[in-house]
Amino acid sequence: MRKLPLLLTAACLLASCKTVGPNFATPAAPPPQAGYASDGQGRAALGEGPGAEWWKSFGSPELNAAVEKALAANHSLAASIATLERAKAHIDAVVGRSKPQINANGRAEYQQINLNAFGFSPDAFGVGGGAGNFTISNPHFQLYTLGAGVSYDLDLFGKHRREREQALAEAEAQQRQTEAAHLLIAGRVTQQVIAIAALSDRIRTERALLAEDDRNVELTQARQRGGIGTMVEVLSAQGQQASDRANLPVLEQQLADGRAQLAVLEGISPAELGPTDFSLDRMTLPAQVPVALPSALVHKRPDIQEAEARLHAATAAVGVATANLYPDISIGASISQAADKPWNVFNGNTTSYDIFGGIMAPIFHGGTLKAEKRGAQAGLRASAEQYQQVVLEAFGQVSGLLSALSTDRDALAAQTTSSQIAERSLYLSRRSFQVGNSGILQVLDASRAYQRAQLSLLEARSRQFYNVARLQSATAGGWIGDPKAVAANTPAP
Repeated sequence: MRKLPLLLTAACLLASCKTVGPNFATPAAPPPQAGYASDGQGRAALGEGPGAEWWKSFGSPELNAAVEKALAANHSLAASIATLERAKAHIDAVVGRSKPQINANGRAEYQQINLNAFGFSPDAFGVGGGAGNFTISNPHFQLYTLGAGVSYDLDLFGKHRREREQALAEAEAQQRQTEAAHLLIAGRVTQQVIAIAALSDRIRTERALLAEDDRNVELTQARQRGGIGTMVEVLSAQGQQASDRANLPVLEQQLADGRAQLAVLEGISPAELGPTDFSLDRMTLPAQVPVALPSALVHKRPDIQEAEARLHAATAAVGVATANLYPDISIGASISQAADKPWNVFNGNTTSYDIFGGIMAPIFHGGTLKAEKRGAQAGLRASAEQYQQVVLEAFGQVSGLLSALSTDRDALAAQTTSSQIAERSLYLSRRSFQVGNSGILQVLDASRAYQRAQLSLLEARSRQFYNVARLQSATAGGWIGDPKAVAANTPAP
Protein backbone atom coordinates (compact mmCIF):
# COMPACT_ATOMS: atom_id res chain seq x y z
CA MET A 1 0.00 0.00 0.00
CA ARG A 2 3.01 2.31 0.53
CA LYS A 3 3.64 2.22 -3.20
CA LEU A 4 0.17 3.50 -4.08
CA PRO A 5 0.89 7.24 -3.48
CA LEU A 6 4.00 6.97 -5.62
CA LEU A 7 1.99 5.32 -8.37
CA LEU A 8 -0.72 7.97 -8.26
CA THR A 9 1.88 10.78 -8.28
CA ALA A 10 3.55 9.29 -11.33
CA ALA A 11 0.15 8.95 -12.99
CA CYS A 12 -0.62 12.64 -12.46
CA LEU A 13 2.75 13.65 -13.91
CA LEU A 14 2.30 11.42 -16.94
CA ALA A 15 -1.26 12.60 -17.51
CA SER A 16 -0.01 16.17 -17.84
CA CYS A 17 2.22 15.33 -20.82
CA LYS A 18 1.88 17.27 -24.04
CA THR A 19 -0.70 16.20 -26.62
CA VAL A 20 1.01 15.06 -29.82
CA GLY A 21 -0.06 16.02 -33.32
CA PRO A 22 -0.80 19.39 -34.97
CA ASN A 23 -3.07 21.93 -33.30
CA PHE A 24 -5.91 23.34 -35.40
CA ALA A 25 -5.72 26.96 -36.50
CA THR A 26 -8.69 28.76 -38.03
CA PRO A 27 -7.96 29.60 -41.70
CA ALA A 28 -7.21 33.24 -42.39
CA ALA A 29 -10.12 35.43 -43.50
CA PRO A 30 -10.19 36.56 -47.15
CA PRO A 31 -9.40 40.15 -48.22
CA PRO A 32 -12.16 42.67 -47.40
CA GLN A 33 -13.73 42.79 -50.88
CA ALA A 34 -12.29 39.65 -52.49
CA GLY A 35 -14.51 37.92 -54.99
CA TYR A 36 -17.30 40.52 -55.08
CA ALA A 37 -18.46 42.73 -57.91
CA SER A 38 -20.57 45.79 -57.16
CA ASP A 39 -23.92 46.00 -58.89
CA GLY A 40 -23.45 49.77 -59.23
CA GLN A 41 -27.13 50.51 -58.50
CA GLY A 42 -27.31 50.57 -54.72
CA ARG A 43 -29.79 47.70 -54.67
CA ALA A 44 -27.39 45.39 -52.82
CA ALA A 45 -26.14 46.62 -49.45
CA LEU A 46 -22.87 45.01 -48.37
CA GLY A 47 -22.83 44.29 -44.67
CA GLU A 48 -23.72 41.39 -42.40
CA GLY A 49 -26.11 39.73 -44.82
CA PRO A 50 -29.81 38.82 -44.59
CA GLY A 51 -31.55 37.54 -41.51
CA ALA A 52 -32.26 33.86 -40.89
CA GLU A 53 -35.87 34.14 -42.13
CA TRP A 54 -34.89 36.03 -45.27
CA TRP A 55 -37.84 34.79 -47.38
CA LYS A 56 -40.19 37.01 -45.35
CA SER A 57 -38.69 40.02 -47.15
CA PHE A 58 -40.92 39.15 -50.14
CA GLY A 59 -44.00 40.09 -48.12
CA SER A 60 -45.99 37.00 -49.12
CA PRO A 61 -48.01 35.19 -46.42
CA GLU A 62 -48.49 32.28 -48.82
CA LEU A 63 -44.74 31.92 -49.29
CA ASN A 64 -44.12 32.17 -45.54
CA ALA A 65 -46.66 29.41 -44.87
CA ALA A 66 -45.12 27.14 -47.51
CA VAL A 67 -41.62 27.52 -46.05
CA GLU A 68 -42.84 26.90 -42.50
CA LYS A 69 -44.61 23.71 -43.58
CA ALA A 70 -41.48 22.43 -45.31
CA LEU A 71 -39.20 23.19 -42.36
CA ALA A 72 -41.61 21.34 -40.07
CA ALA A 73 -42.27 18.27 -42.21
CA ASN A 74 -39.51 17.76 -44.78
CA HIS A 75 -38.17 14.22 -44.40
CA SER A 76 -34.62 14.96 -45.59
CA LEU A 77 -34.39 17.72 -43.00
CA ALA A 78 -35.67 15.40 -40.27
CA ALA A 79 -33.03 12.83 -41.27
CA SER A 80 -30.31 15.49 -41.02
CA ILE A 81 -31.48 16.47 -37.54
CA ALA A 82 -31.46 12.82 -36.44
CA THR A 83 -27.92 12.46 -37.82
CA LEU A 84 -26.90 15.47 -35.74
CA GLU A 85 -28.32 13.78 -32.64
CA ARG A 86 -26.25 10.69 -33.45
CA ALA A 87 -23.10 12.84 -33.76
CA LYS A 88 -23.79 14.36 -30.35
CA ALA A 89 -24.23 10.89 -28.85
CA HIS A 90 -20.87 9.91 -30.37
CA ILE A 91 -19.24 12.80 -28.47
CA ASP A 92 -20.57 11.41 -25.18
CA ALA A 93 -19.30 7.95 -26.09
CA VAL A 94 -15.80 9.25 -26.90
CA VAL A 95 -15.66 11.34 -23.72
CA GLY A 96 -16.79 8.33 -21.71
CA ARG A 97 -13.89 6.23 -22.97
CA SER A 98 -11.39 8.76 -21.57
CA LYS A 99 -12.75 8.48 -18.03
CA PRO A 100 -12.08 5.74 -15.45
CA GLN A 101 -13.74 2.48 -16.43
CA ILE A 102 -15.44 0.64 -13.57
CA ASN A 103 -16.85 -2.85 -13.96
CA ALA A 104 -18.48 -5.34 -11.61
CA ASN A 105 -18.47 -9.08 -12.11
CA GLY A 106 -19.99 -12.14 -10.59
CA ARG A 107 -19.40 -15.80 -11.27
CA ALA A 108 -20.66 -19.15 -10.05
CA GLU A 109 -18.77 -22.26 -11.16
CA TYR A 110 -18.40 -25.94 -10.54
CA GLN A 111 -14.89 -27.33 -11.05
CA GLN A 112 -12.94 -30.55 -11.00
CA ILE A 113 -9.16 -30.13 -10.65
CA ASN A 114 -6.82 -32.56 -12.43
CA LEU A 115 -4.06 -32.97 -9.83
CA ASN A 116 -2.00 -35.21 -12.09
CA ALA A 117 -1.63 -32.28 -14.48
CA PHE A 118 0.22 -30.41 -11.73
CA GLY A 119 2.64 -33.30 -10.98
CA PHE A 120 1.44 -34.05 -7.49
CA SER A 121 2.63 -37.43 -6.12
CA PRO A 122 0.37 -39.75 -4.20
CA ASP A 123 2.55 -39.43 -1.10
CA ALA A 124 1.66 -35.79 -0.89
CA PHE A 125 -1.93 -36.78 -0.23
CA GLY A 126 -1.31 -40.01 1.64
CA VAL A 127 -3.01 -42.16 -1.00
CA GLY A 128 -1.73 -44.82 -3.31
CA GLY A 129 -1.49 -48.50 -3.77
CA GLY A 130 1.21 -50.92 -4.67
CA ALA A 131 4.32 -50.00 -6.56
CA GLY A 132 3.38 -48.45 -9.82
CA ASN A 133 -0.27 -48.82 -9.04
CA PHE A 134 -1.91 -45.78 -7.44
CA THR A 135 -4.63 -43.26 -8.14
CA ILE A 136 -5.13 -39.67 -7.07
CA SER A 137 -8.62 -38.43 -6.48
CA ASN A 138 -9.38 -35.22 -8.38
CA PRO A 139 -11.46 -33.04 -6.06
CA HIS A 140 -14.77 -31.44 -7.07
CA PHE A 141 -15.85 -28.14 -5.63
CA GLN A 142 -18.08 -25.11 -6.16
CA LEU A 143 -16.77 -21.53 -6.26
CA TYR A 144 -18.71 -18.25 -5.99
CA THR A 145 -16.98 -14.98 -6.86
CA LEU A 146 -18.02 -11.34 -6.68
CA GLY A 147 -15.69 -8.52 -7.65
CA ALA A 148 -15.18 -5.08 -9.11
CA GLY A 149 -12.37 -3.32 -10.90
CA VAL A 150 -11.39 0.12 -12.05
CA SER A 151 -8.93 1.02 -14.80
CA TYR A 152 -7.79 4.34 -16.19
CA ASP A 153 -5.85 5.09 -19.34
CA LEU A 154 -3.43 7.91 -18.56
CA ASP A 155 -3.67 9.14 -22.15
CA LEU A 156 0.05 9.79 -22.02
CA PHE A 157 0.29 11.32 -25.50
CA GLY A 158 -3.22 12.70 -25.84
CA LYS A 159 -4.90 10.07 -28.00
CA HIS A 160 -8.21 10.34 -26.15
CA ARG A 161 -8.02 14.12 -26.13
CA ARG A 162 -7.54 14.15 -29.89
CA GLU A 163 -10.40 11.67 -30.33
CA ARG A 164 -12.64 13.97 -28.30
CA GLU A 165 -11.50 16.95 -30.36
CA GLN A 166 -12.21 15.03 -33.57
CA ALA A 167 -15.67 13.98 -32.38
CA LEU A 168 -16.54 17.56 -31.44
CA ALA A 169 -15.39 18.84 -34.83
CA GLU A 170 -17.34 16.14 -36.67
CA ALA A 171 -20.46 17.00 -34.66
CA GLU A 172 -20.01 20.67 -35.49
CA ALA A 173 -19.65 19.76 -39.16
CA GLN A 174 -22.92 17.85 -38.94
CA GLN A 175 -24.59 20.79 -37.23
CA ARG A 176 -23.43 23.09 -40.03
CA GLN A 177 -24.68 20.55 -42.54
CA THR A 178 -28.06 20.59 -40.83
CA GLU A 179 -28.08 24.39 -40.93
CA ALA A 180 -27.27 24.19 -44.64
CA ALA A 181 -30.15 21.73 -45.06
CA HIS A 182 -32.51 24.26 -43.43
CA LEU A 183 -31.32 26.97 -45.81
CA LEU A 184 -31.46 24.62 -48.77
CA ILE A 185 -35.06 23.62 -48.05
CA ALA A 186 -36.11 27.22 -47.44
CA GLY A 187 -34.37 28.30 -50.65
CA ARG A 188 -35.86 25.50 -52.74
CA VAL A 189 -39.36 26.17 -51.43
CA THR A 190 -38.99 29.90 -52.10
CA GLN A 191 -37.72 29.29 -55.62
CA GLN A 192 -40.45 26.73 -56.25
CA VAL A 193 -43.15 29.13 -55.07
CA ILE A 194 -41.72 31.81 -57.37
CA ALA A 195 -41.68 29.32 -60.23
CA ILE A 196 -45.32 28.36 -59.59
CA ALA A 197 -46.29 32.02 -59.31
CA ALA A 198 -44.53 32.77 -62.61
CA LEU A 199 -46.25 29.83 -64.33
CA SER A 200 -49.64 30.85 -62.95
CA ASP A 201 -49.07 34.41 -64.14
CA ARG A 202 -47.97 33.16 -67.55
CA ILE A 203 -51.08 31.02 -67.88
CA ARG A 204 -53.18 34.06 -67.03
CA THR A 205 -51.16 36.10 -69.55
CA GLU A 206 -51.60 33.44 -72.22
CA ARG A 207 -55.33 33.43 -71.65
CA ALA A 208 -55.38 37.22 -71.90
CA LEU A 209 -53.42 36.94 -75.17
CA LEU A 210 -55.95 34.40 -76.40
CA ALA A 211 -58.59 37.02 -75.78
CA GLU A 212 -56.55 39.32 -78.04
CA ASP A 213 -56.46 36.54 -80.66
CA ASP A 214 -60.24 36.29 -80.37
CA ARG A 215 -60.49 40.01 -81.11
CA ASN A 216 -58.32 39.58 -84.19
CA VAL A 217 -60.52 36.75 -85.42
CA GLU A 218 -63.63 38.84 -84.82
CA LEU A 219 -62.09 41.77 -86.73
CA THR A 220 -61.26 39.65 -89.77
CA GLN A 221 -64.66 37.96 -89.74
CA ALA A 222 -66.41 41.35 -89.50
CA ARG A 223 -64.40 42.64 -92.48
CA GLN A 224 -65.24 39.49 -94.44
CA ARG A 225 -68.94 39.87 -93.70
CA GLY A 226 -68.74 43.51 -94.76
CA GLY A 227 -67.27 42.46 -98.11
CA ILE A 228 -63.92 44.20 -97.61
CA GLY A 229 -62.00 41.29 -96.16
CA THR A 230 -60.98 37.85 -97.39
CA MET A 231 -61.11 34.32 -96.04
CA VAL A 232 -57.30 34.29 -96.07
CA GLU A 233 -57.27 37.01 -93.44
CA VAL A 234 -59.73 35.05 -91.30
CA LEU A 235 -57.65 31.86 -91.56
CA SER A 236 -54.46 33.72 -90.68
CA ALA A 237 -56.05 35.10 -87.52
CA GLN A 238 -57.52 31.70 -86.63
CA GLY A 239 -54.12 30.05 -87.21
CA GLN A 240 -52.43 32.31 -84.69
CA GLN A 241 -55.30 31.71 -82.24
CA ALA A 242 -54.89 27.91 -82.51
CA SER A 243 -51.10 28.15 -82.18
CA ASP A 244 -51.34 30.22 -79.01
CA ARG A 245 -54.03 27.95 -77.55
CA ALA A 246 -51.66 24.97 -77.93
CA ASN A 247 -49.30 26.54 -75.39
CA LEU A 248 -51.78 26.20 -72.52
CA PRO A 249 -51.66 22.40 -72.02
CA VAL A 250 -47.83 22.52 -71.84
CA LEU A 251 -47.91 25.28 -69.24
CA GLU A 252 -50.59 23.53 -67.20
CA GLN A 253 -48.46 20.37 -67.15
CA GLN A 254 -45.46 22.38 -65.98
CA LEU A 255 -47.64 23.87 -63.26
CA ALA A 256 -48.73 20.40 -62.14
CA ASP A 257 -45.08 19.30 -62.01
CA GLY A 258 -44.22 22.39 -59.96
CA ARG A 259 -47.00 21.64 -57.49
CA ALA A 260 -45.77 18.06 -57.15
CA GLN A 261 -42.23 19.25 -56.38
CA LEU A 262 -43.54 21.68 -53.78
CA ALA A 263 -45.55 18.89 -52.14
CA VAL A 264 -42.42 16.73 -51.88
CA LEU A 265 -40.54 19.60 -50.25
CA GLU A 266 -43.37 19.96 -47.72
CA GLY A 267 -43.23 16.24 -46.94
CA ILE A 268 -46.67 15.38 -48.31
CA SER A 269 -48.12 13.79 -51.43
CA PRO A 270 -49.29 16.01 -54.32
CA ALA A 271 -52.88 15.00 -53.56
CA GLU A 272 -52.56 16.52 -50.08
CA LEU A 273 -51.27 19.86 -51.34
CA GLY A 274 -53.80 22.63 -51.00
CA PRO A 275 -54.42 25.53 -53.40
CA THR A 276 -51.33 27.26 -54.76
CA ASP A 277 -52.79 30.49 -56.00
CA PHE A 278 -49.45 32.26 -56.05
CA SER A 279 -48.76 35.36 -58.10
CA LEU A 280 -45.78 37.64 -58.53
CA ASP A 281 -48.20 40.55 -58.22
CA ARG A 282 -48.73 39.59 -54.57
CA MET A 283 -45.00 39.56 -53.86
CA THR A 284 -42.69 42.51 -53.41
CA LEU A 285 -38.99 42.76 -53.98
CA PRO A 286 -37.09 44.02 -50.93
CA ALA A 287 -35.97 47.63 -51.23
CA GLN A 288 -32.44 46.47 -50.50
CA VAL A 289 -30.83 43.06 -50.54
CA PRO A 290 -28.35 42.81 -47.66
CA VAL A 291 -25.26 40.88 -48.75
CA ALA A 292 -22.54 39.69 -46.40
CA LEU A 293 -19.00 40.89 -46.92
CA PRO A 294 -16.46 38.12 -47.58
CA SER A 295 -15.06 38.42 -44.05
CA ALA A 296 -18.58 37.96 -42.65
CA LEU A 297 -19.59 35.34 -45.21
CA VAL A 298 -17.04 32.80 -43.96
CA HIS A 299 -18.67 33.04 -40.54
CA LYS A 300 -22.25 32.88 -41.84
CA ARG A 301 -22.47 30.35 -44.65
CA PRO A 302 -22.95 26.91 -43.12
CA ASP A 303 -21.20 25.13 -46.01
CA ILE A 304 -18.02 27.15 -45.33
CA GLN A 305 -18.33 26.51 -41.60
CA GLU A 306 -18.90 22.82 -42.29
CA ALA A 307 -15.73 22.68 -44.41
CA GLU A 308 -13.81 24.42 -41.61
CA ALA A 309 -15.12 21.92 -39.04
CA ARG A 310 -14.11 19.00 -41.26
CA LEU A 311 -10.65 20.54 -41.57
CA HIS A 312 -10.54 20.67 -37.76
CA ALA A 313 -11.59 17.00 -37.54
CA ALA A 314 -8.91 16.01 -40.07
CA THR A 315 -6.29 17.88 -38.00
CA ALA A 316 -7.34 15.99 -34.86
CA ALA A 317 -7.23 12.69 -36.78
CA VAL A 318 -3.52 13.27 -37.43
CA GLY A 319 -3.05 13.63 -33.67
CA VAL A 320 -4.86 10.34 -33.04
CA ALA A 321 -2.71 8.53 -35.61
CA THR A 322 0.44 10.07 -34.13
CA ALA A 323 -0.48 9.04 -30.58
CA ASN A 324 -0.95 5.45 -31.76
CA LEU A 325 2.81 5.33 -32.42
CA TYR A 326 3.65 5.98 -28.76
CA PRO A 327 3.33 3.83 -25.62
CA ASP A 328 0.04 3.65 -23.76
CA ILE A 329 0.05 3.49 -19.95
CA SER A 330 -2.89 2.51 -17.79
CA ILE A 331 -3.40 2.00 -14.07
CA GLY A 332 -6.10 0.25 -12.11
CA ALA A 333 -7.17 -1.85 -9.21
CA SER A 334 -9.54 -4.71 -8.54
CA ILE A 335 -11.08 -6.42 -5.55
CA SER A 336 -12.84 -9.78 -5.37
CA GLN A 337 -14.56 -12.05 -2.88
CA ALA A 338 -14.46 -15.81 -3.49
CA ALA A 339 -15.89 -18.65 -1.39
CA ASP A 340 -17.19 -22.18 -1.75
CA LYS A 341 -20.59 -21.19 -0.35
CA PRO A 342 -22.73 -18.22 -1.49
CA TRP A 343 -23.25 -17.01 2.09
CA ASN A 344 -19.49 -16.95 2.69
CA VAL A 345 -18.75 -14.57 -0.21
CA PHE A 346 -18.92 -11.52 2.04
CA ASN A 347 -16.67 -13.01 4.68
CA GLY A 348 -13.62 -10.80 5.21
CA ASN A 349 -11.34 -13.83 4.98
CA THR A 350 -12.29 -14.34 1.31
CA THR A 351 -11.10 -10.92 0.07
CA SER A 352 -8.33 -10.45 -2.48
CA TYR A 353 -7.23 -7.32 -4.34
CA ASP A 354 -4.59 -6.02 -6.69
CA ILE A 355 -3.26 -2.65 -7.80
CA PHE A 356 -1.57 -2.53 -11.15
CA GLY A 357 0.07 -0.32 -13.71
CA GLY A 358 0.62 -1.43 -17.28
CA ILE A 359 2.34 -0.21 -20.39
CA MET A 360 1.78 -1.23 -23.99
CA ALA A 361 4.23 0.01 -26.60
CA PRO A 362 3.94 -0.70 -30.33
CA ILE A 363 6.98 -2.57 -31.61
CA PHE A 364 6.03 -4.07 -34.95
CA HIS A 365 2.69 -3.78 -36.74
CA GLY A 366 3.79 -4.36 -40.30
CA GLY A 367 3.85 -0.63 -41.05
CA THR A 368 0.13 -0.22 -40.29
CA LEU A 369 0.46 2.59 -37.75
CA LYS A 370 2.83 4.66 -39.89
CA ALA A 371 0.59 4.12 -42.91
CA GLU A 372 -2.43 5.31 -40.89
CA LYS A 373 -0.52 8.47 -39.94
CA ARG A 374 0.41 9.14 -43.58
CA GLY A 375 -3.21 8.59 -44.54
CA ALA A 376 -4.39 11.03 -41.86
CA GLN A 377 -1.90 13.64 -43.07
CA ALA A 378 -3.13 13.19 -46.65
CA GLY A 379 -6.70 13.56 -45.39
CA LEU A 380 -5.71 16.82 -43.70
CA ARG A 381 -4.27 18.18 -46.95
CA ALA A 382 -7.41 17.12 -48.80
CA SER A 383 -9.64 18.85 -46.24
CA ALA A 384 -7.57 22.04 -46.52
CA GLU A 385 -7.97 22.07 -50.29
CA GLN A 386 -11.68 21.33 -50.03
CA TYR A 387 -12.08 24.24 -47.62
CA GLN A 388 -10.40 26.62 -50.08
CA GLN A 389 -12.60 25.30 -52.89
CA VAL A 390 -15.81 25.78 -50.89
CA VAL A 391 -14.80 29.36 -50.05
CA LEU A 392 -13.97 30.18 -53.68
CA GLU A 393 -17.23 28.66 -54.93
CA ALA A 394 -19.21 30.63 -52.35
CA PHE A 395 -17.56 33.91 -53.32
CA GLY A 396 -17.99 33.12 -57.01
CA GLN A 397 -21.68 32.34 -56.52
CA VAL A 398 -22.34 35.55 -54.63
CA SER A 399 -20.35 37.62 -57.13
CA GLY A 400 -22.31 36.13 -60.03
CA LEU A 401 -25.63 36.75 -58.32
CA LEU A 402 -24.69 40.34 -57.54
CA SER A 403 -23.96 40.84 -61.22
CA ALA A 404 -27.25 39.16 -62.12
CA LEU A 405 -29.08 41.54 -59.79
CA SER A 406 -27.93 44.51 -61.84
CA THR A 407 -28.51 42.75 -65.16
CA ASP A 408 -32.01 41.68 -64.16
CA ARG A 409 -32.96 45.21 -63.20
CA ASP A 410 -31.70 46.58 -66.53
CA ALA A 411 -33.47 43.80 -68.43
CA LEU A 412 -36.74 44.44 -66.60
CA ALA A 413 -36.59 48.15 -67.42
CA ALA A 414 -35.93 47.39 -71.09
CA GLN A 415 -38.73 44.80 -71.28
CA THR A 416 -41.16 47.20 -69.63
CA THR A 417 -40.43 49.81 -72.28
CA SER A 418 -40.69 47.18 -75.04
CA SER A 419 -44.04 45.99 -73.72
CA GLN A 420 -45.44 49.51 -73.62
CA ILE A 421 -44.32 50.17 -77.21
CA ALA A 422 -45.71 46.85 -78.41
CA GLU A 423 -49.06 47.53 -76.75
CA ARG A 424 -49.28 50.95 -78.40
CA SER A 425 -48.29 49.49 -81.76
CA LEU A 426 -50.97 46.82 -81.55
CA TYR A 427 -53.62 49.40 -80.73
CA LEU A 428 -52.68 51.57 -83.72
CA SER A 429 -52.45 48.54 -86.05
CA ARG A 430 -55.99 47.51 -85.17
CA ARG A 431 -57.34 51.00 -85.69
CA SER A 432 -55.57 51.19 -89.05
CA PHE A 433 -56.94 47.77 -90.03
CA GLN A 434 -60.46 48.75 -89.01
CA VAL A 435 -60.44 51.79 -91.32
CA GLY A 436 -58.83 49.88 -94.18
CA ASN A 437 -55.42 51.57 -94.11
CA SER A 438 -53.48 48.33 -93.43
CA GLY A 439 -53.84 44.59 -93.85
CA ILE A 440 -54.34 41.82 -91.36
CA LEU A 441 -50.69 40.80 -91.56
CA GLN A 442 -49.67 44.05 -89.88
CA VAL A 443 -52.17 43.41 -87.10
CA LEU A 444 -50.95 39.84 -86.63
CA ASP A 445 -47.32 40.95 -86.60
CA ALA A 446 -48.12 43.62 -84.03
CA SER A 447 -50.08 41.08 -82.00
CA ARG A 448 -47.18 38.59 -82.02
CA ALA A 449 -44.76 41.35 -81.00
CA TYR A 450 -47.05 42.32 -78.15
CA GLN A 451 -47.33 38.71 -76.99
CA ARG A 452 -43.59 38.21 -77.05
CA ALA A 453 -43.09 41.48 -75.16
CA GLN A 454 -45.61 40.50 -72.48
CA LEU A 455 -44.09 37.06 -71.99
CA SER A 456 -40.56 38.46 -71.95
CA LEU A 457 -41.63 41.02 -69.35
CA LEU A 458 -43.09 38.27 -67.19
CA GLU A 459 -39.92 36.20 -67.59
CA ALA A 460 -37.75 39.17 -66.60
CA ARG A 461 -39.84 39.78 -63.48
CA SER A 462 -39.74 36.13 -62.41
CA ARG A 463 -35.98 35.94 -63.06
CA GLN A 464 -35.45 38.98 -60.86
CA PHE A 465 -37.45 37.43 -58.01
CA TYR A 466 -35.63 34.14 -58.51
CA ASN A 467 -32.14 35.66 -58.40
CA VAL A 468 -32.93 37.84 -55.37
CA ALA A 469 -34.07 34.69 -53.57
CA ARG A 470 -30.88 32.87 -54.58
CA LEU A 471 -28.70 35.76 -53.45
CA GLN A 472 -30.33 35.96 -50.04
CA SER A 473 -30.13 32.21 -49.59
CA ALA A 474 -26.46 32.26 -50.63
CA THR A 475 -25.49 34.85 -48.01
CA ALA A 476 -27.79 33.84 -45.16
CA GLY A 477 -26.71 31.75 -42.21
CA GLY A 478 -27.62 30.58 -38.73
CA TRP A 479 -30.16 28.13 -37.40
CA ILE A 480 -33.65 28.64 -38.80
CA GLY A 481 -36.53 28.34 -36.36
CA ASP A 482 -36.86 28.36 -32.58
CA PRO A 483 -33.75 29.86 -30.92
CA LYS A 484 -33.97 27.12 -28.28
CA ALA A 485 -33.19 24.62 -31.04
CA VAL A 486 -29.77 26.21 -31.42
CA ALA A 487 -28.80 25.36 -27.87
CA ALA A 488 -30.38 21.94 -28.16
CA ASN A 489 -28.42 21.10 -31.29
CA THR A 490 -25.08 22.75 -30.55
CA PRO A 491 -22.37 20.25 -29.63
CA ALA A 492 -21.10 20.56 -26.10
CA PRO A 493 -17.54 21.96 -25.77
